[in-house]
Amino acid sequence: MNEFEQDVQSKTNDVADAGAGFLISFLFFALIFIIATAADIIGR
Repeated sequence: MNEFEQDVQSKTNDVADAGAGFLISFLFFALIFIIATAADIIGR
């Protein structure tokens, strides 16, 4: 067995971490889009 398989730093599921990362980045870009849309509407 590989020595790194015995001393694991994180035992959490990778799918949950990937989903959280995707959700956070999606919400960040959605927030930028909402702010830009609001600025466009206000600037008219």
